Amino acid sequence: MKWVKFIISASITLALFYLLNFPVIEKTPFAIGDFANPYSGFWQNGEMIEEQLDDREIPGLQESVIVQWDNRGVPHVFARNAHDLYFVQGYLTARDRLWQMDIITRAGAGRVAEVIPERVEFDRYRRRTGMLYAAEMAVKAAMADETSRLAMEALSDGVNAWIDQLTPAKYPLEFKVLNYAPEAWSPLKSALLLKYMSWNLSARNNEVLWSRTRTALGDSVMSELFFRKPLNMKTIIPADNAWDFKPVEAPKAPDSLFSATMLAFENMLQPAPDLGSNNWVVDGSKTLSGYPILSNDPHLGLNLPSIWYEMQLVSPEMNVYGVTLPGAPGVIIGFNENIAWGVTNAGVDVMDWYQMHFHPEDPWKYRFGEEWREATPRIEEVHVRGEATIIDTIAMTHLGPVAYRANEESYTDAIPSGMALRWVAHDPSLEVKAFWLLNRAVGYNDFVEALSFYDCPAQNFVFASRHGDIAMHHNGKIPLRWKHQGRFISDGSNPAYEWQGYIPKAHIPYSKNPARGFLGSANQNPVTGNYPYQMYGFYATFERGARIHERLEEMNNITPEDMMALQNDNLNLHARSALPAMLASLQDEELSLFEYRNLELLQGWDYESHRDSIAPIIFKYWWDNFEKLIWEDEFSHPEFGQLKFPRKDVTIGLLLNEPDSRYFDNILTEDYPETLADILLLSFQRADLELSEELGQFSEDWRWGKSRGTDITHLARIPGMSRLALNTNGNRGIVNATGKTQGPSWRMVVALGPEVKAWGIYPGGQSGNPGSSNYDAFIDDWVEGQYYELIYLKSPAETHPDVVAKTILKGGGK
Repeated sequence: MKWVKFIISASITLALFYLLNFPVIEKTPFAIGDFANPYSGFWQNGEMIEEQLDDREIPGLQESVIVQWDNRGVPHVFARNAHDLYFVQGYLTARDRLWQMDIITRAGAGRVAEVIPERVEFDRYRRRTGMLYAAEMAVKAAMADETSRLAMEALSDGVNAWIDQLTPAKYPLEFKVLNYAPEAWSPLKSALLLKYMSWNLSARNNEVLWSRTRTALGDSVMSELFFRKPLNMKTIIPADNAWDFKPVEAPKAPDSLFSATMLAFENMLQPAPDLGSNNWVVDGSKTLSGYPILSNDPHLGLNLPSIWYEMQLVSPEMNVYGVTLPGAPGVIIGFNENIAWGVTNAGVDVMDWYQMHFHPEDPWKYRFGEEWREATPRIEEVHVRGEATIIDTIAMTHLGPVAYRANEESYTDAIPSGMALRWVAHDPSLEVKAFWLLNRAVGYNDFVEALSFYDCPAQNFVFASRHGDIAMHHNGKIPLRWKHQGRFISDGSNPAYEWQGYIPKAHIPYSKNPARGFLGSANQNPVTGNYPYQMYGFYATFERGARIHERLEEMNNITPEDMMALQNDNLNLHARSALPAMLASLQDEELSLFEYRNLELLQGWDYESHRDSIAPIIFKYWWDNFEKLIWEDEFSHPEFGQLKFPRKDVTIGLLLNEPDSRYFDNILTEDYPETLADILLLSFQRADLELSEELGQFSEDWRWGKSRGTDITHLARIPGMSRLALNTNGNRGIVNATGKTQGPSWRMVVALGPEVKAWGIYPGGQSGNPGSSNYDAFIDDWVEGQYYELIYLKSPAETHPDVVAKTILKGGGK
């Protein structure tokens, strides 16, 4: 029984506090007596493991709601009005995921120190970057919109109805471990959840990295290595796409580019670089059924409980199925009887840093153009468990918050001191309305209308309808820029660097019904050079996008099973592109017995990153050492420290197309200039040494699934609540982008037609209770690349062999 394993883990739960980065001292929030209490402690959670939700009356419901439960714990909610639908969404989500909802919104708001006092600097960092401010702006906009207000308030009321009926004995386990109680939900918390996702997906700071590199190495190196045409790129929008609009005039650039004052790297904390996704769609000309098929698998951090919660939401005006973000209203990725949609991260730059020039005698005045402007103080009260409240005062400029003054030490080098943050997510927005409309959309025009309300984080929205249309929109609120604007730290005193508006939504890159019959995105560059606006971003290299394009182009009579196979495609296009040239260089070299063994494994490799193969780990170590030997000499700077290497496709391009490049020579050695062959041989030899040092003697332990593996960790890093060392295929840069801690967080395939059919899976389970069989029930099937039928019910009376229970929730008035 799962609880046996957890109880053993709980008996040594002091490890929790180490992993949460706070010591076990007198003021620890962990109360052993309360936790072990047989009447209210963790034992009570064991009694709730498979507890079925009984029929009940709930104050706040307007009418009765029927919930059908399938055998995977997915609720199919049938309500008679929109208020009750979102109310019950909140009620049921809180039942299964309350602690997850609480801790993520605390992290977004900068309120973790109220539970774990040692996280106070993290909280200040969150406040100073304007996360709480951004959520407040979103709520202000939502409350002025009828549909957004209804959805957010009804969901909050439902969450609170669940909380109100809880006793301390029934609190989710993590509340007991950390010795605190759940608090009331609100629309602000829903907004915080969405802004937290926005930060994870759009808070990329290339300008900080590039400004340091530019200062250290110069403009010519930046142009040569960072701003070159991407290699082998298949753009999201087809290259032959015609732009049927007259572009607005570009902003006027300054006479010369600003050079910011930059410091050396120390702690460069940024969102994980592997966060991305795949989506694609094929029209009826390429499918066996004659109707479109849509696929989506967002790649995010893998945690327990899962980031997603699966639901079907039905009211008189809609019937939608998919995954929700616990704590936000509506379905985020999914389908109804008419359309399906999915998302991948757009990666476009919507965040700029401005170096501010404050008055030497008045720290609240800053120069802008020919005038001195007043910064507005924003007071943040950071409450700390068992300690005095910290009062933080943030300077709010018209460009955004100054996260840290020039004389303050930043929490992370990704947040530079003395600079203001301009971020699209700080602006009022109506993402909740966008998903309200998407959930109810009937056709393409409804889809476009819904996206008109969606701002941040920018996403590639893929679309299909049963009427036969397919589309892809690179959608979001994207600043108008002059050439190079936002690529480096901006001058906060020069009005030319201020955003001058946004690309009109009608001009955002999109494609509808292309002649080739398919569209796909994998976080790569959205457009070719014929697009009339400047669009920079944190784009993926070619591998996943090119592989998806390659397969969709050659496939016909496509079935849903074909799309599932493509989502689980393990071909390493990076290796297929680079390895032949690398191996050819070793043909005449004298190698050791062990090195010959590695060479033979690579020569016989089919480029599949399969869990039972050893070649993938050898290639990874060889490539990592190859890159290091090429770039470490130029990019280890005496003043600025370790600079960011050029992208992987730049290195591949040098290998394949510029074998005499000067970068293969190690500038730190004087004996003779190194060649490409020298670097390949030395990196191959180093790879063998490192593999032996880190993995031991050559054995089954070198197999990809074991040497790399995948960890799905509990949000609080509690070992007994995690699933570690999973034997998985794939890797980042591969269509099956399963990595060590990130990967496909939801795989979905939807076949449109007269009767919609869909399949999906995510690496977790519906319940947040670690003792429930529904806590991690899907993980083993996810590892094996399997899918579940998504049961799409049309009425509460419809039967299905996998529908196993029913709950009637009755309105109880106010």
